[in-house]
Amino acid sequence: MTIALFLLVLFATMTVGVPIAFALMLTALALMVQLDFFDAQLLAQNVQAGFDNFPLLAVPFFVLAGELMNAGGLSRRIIELARAFVGHVQGGLGYVAIAAALLLASMSGSAIADTAALATLLLPMMRKQNYPDGHSAGLIGAGGIIAPIIPPSLPMVIYGVTTNTSISKLFMAGIVPGVMMATALVLVWRRIAGANALPVAEKTGWPERRRVLVRSLWALMMPVIIIGGLRFGLFTPTEAAAVAAVYALLVAVFIYRELDLARLYRVLVDASRTTGVVMFLCGAAMAASYMITLADLPNQLADVMGPLLSSPMLFMLVVCVFLLAVGMVMDLTPTILILAPVLAPLAAKAGLDPVYFGFVFIFVGCLGLLTPPVGTVLNVVAGVGRLRMEPVIKGVMPFLAIYFGMLVLLILFPSIVLGPLGLMF
Repeated sequence: MTIALFLLVLFATMTVGVPIAFALMLTALALMVQLDFFDAQLLAQNVQAGFDNFPLLAVPFFVLAGELMNAGGLSRRIIELARAFVGHVQGGLGYVAIAAALLLASMSGSAIADTAALATLLLPMMRKQNYPDGHSAGLIGAGGIIAPIIPPSLPMVIYGVTTNTSISKLFMAGIVPGVMMATALVLVWRRIAGANALPVAEKTGWPERRRVLVRSLWALMMPVIIIGGLRFGLFTPTEAAAVAAVYALLVAVFIYRELDLARLYRVLVDASRTTGVVMFLCGAAMAASYMITLADLPNQLADVMGPLLSSPMLFMLVVCVFLLAVGMVMDLTPTILILAPVLAPLAAKAGLDPVYFGFVFIFVGCLGLLTPPVGTVLNVVAGVGRLRMEPVIKGVMPFLAIYFGMLVLLILFPSIVLGPLGLMF
């Protein structure tokens, strides 16, 4: 009864267009009424407690770092570097997009920010060289979702806070799969480039490569500082976010000198808006999570899914199918905030490693960013490139297919995640 009420209120409110944060609060109210435990003050306290959380300070800092990278020239220099070294092969701009996506992912942690930067700078170049719009947009979107996988990752911060899972270990768990994603994109793009006889650009000489490399060194130092500092315990993920924001600001203002006061003001406003949305979602999710705990939903769901808990692989498969269905209609952040507190305890009962389950949860949620009808990343690419959604959806399908193949490997072989993690810790 309680599970049915939770799902009914949540999806009914979202179906009629209620913003997700308010839908979560209404769900918490419904559970309060059902338990005969209505207390408006307690609801407000839990909302406030949801964003009064030290690890969540990483969110505004990483958001700000991403905005500063795009406005201050760091993202552009990373793309120029990739173009100088791999832009001369057949379909070279596609390889530039993949290399740049991997490098940008190690700096911002935001799929939307990275996708917007890649689409803004590369789509016009690809169109000028007669690349198919659908394949170009699909590749950029598929590359953009590497950002939540490679550290630093905003979804991993939110998942870690929501489920009390080590954020540092989640960060480190994403390094090898993130590189695998980039490799998979290279394989698919190579076939597309050959099938479409994409043009070959002029090879950049070594003097120009050295010049571009020197100009990009300050941008390249950012992931070294963040990942190195986390790996060797120099700072926590929250402190790493602050370091990233300050570093991006100093480089943009004093070294690249592309950020004046007017643009800085715009960056701060945009980062504040994004942060406000995410933090309000976290607050509403905390209220719903509190009521989920009081209503004992995880144990009720465990009774329903009891037969699956004896087989970790089967449980993981069912959860992934469920998350894929949810990801088609819901963005990644609310998916984490709504479902992670319910599913993480079940994963523990099934004997799954919490870091492994958390990583796969986020990976599946990232696939939802590429699937219609919501497909947040696809909408960003289509909007920036002024493209119809149909060719973008068609163009992303080959990349999405190989990501699904990678998901199967992650389910069958958890050591892909846990093996490197064991060496790092």
